[in-house]
Amino acid sequence: MRVSEVAMIGILAALYAVVGRLTDLGIVAPVVGVVAFWPAAVIPAIFAVLYGPWTAGLGAGIGIFIRDLLFHGNALLSLTVGVPANFFGFFIIGYLAQRQLDWRKITLGWVMEVVILGLGIGASTVLLPSQSSAFTGLSSLDSLILFFGVSAGSFIVIIVVARFWPEWKTYGVASVIGLGVGSTIIGVFLWVYSQFLPLPGGFQYLPTYVILLYMVWTFATEIPFIMIVGPPVLKVCFKAFPNLVPKGMRRSTSGGKG
Repeated sequence: MRVSEVAMIGILAALYAVVGRLTDLGIVAPVVGVVAFWPAAVIPAIFAVLYGPWTAGLGAGIGIFIRDLLFHGNALLSLTVGVPANFFGFFIIGYLAQRQLDWRKITLGWVMEVVILGLGIGASTVLLPSQSSAFTGLSSLDSLILFFGVSAGSFIVIIVVARFWPEWKTYGVASVIGLGVGSTIIGVFLWVYSQFLPLPGGFQYLPTYVILLYMVWTFATEIPFIMIVGPPVLKVCFKAFPNLVPKGMRRSTSGGKG
């Protein structure tokens, strides 16, 4: 790893930790808490496009660890949930930004993700309906509708971006898939953690349904900032430093559209 890459990892980690802590506003997920409102997600998303998957993944992982120590102080929770979620989520964004994506690959990947997650969460809400309903007030059917609604919404985001901002299609697809993976890791790993140790706030032995709650909260509160703030910032960066345009976006960001 080059010295410049190490430097960018350090810069990203510092920005992510400080800006994240300043902008979370102390807001956490309703009902189950722990996961904060997180507009700072746009920072590693931008770094992922400009500097690649390893810089984004490592910088985001280190940054979220620092921020977690400032926020809830539980190092083990951060290392087992926040760090892997951020590393893999933003690594994927950087990885996909380097590649040309066609609609067949995009649709296939999205369908596979929805089917796998839908089966897992659907099974949990059907097998444990009393737990889920007592904890959230939602029926099993409500749970499934909510999950597939969010899944469909993520695909609509991709379609809208590809239709009206085709130069940002790769960025939009990479962001939805990467954030989807990161949100899933947060949901699943927090639930597993709660089965062994209490979460901040005293939550423990959470029902399986909270996997979905954490996923929805994480995705829904981060994707707007990534999709709204990211493109204009990247556009300025691309104009100032054309060599930073990733391979997967060179064709679409050249030729006048922007």
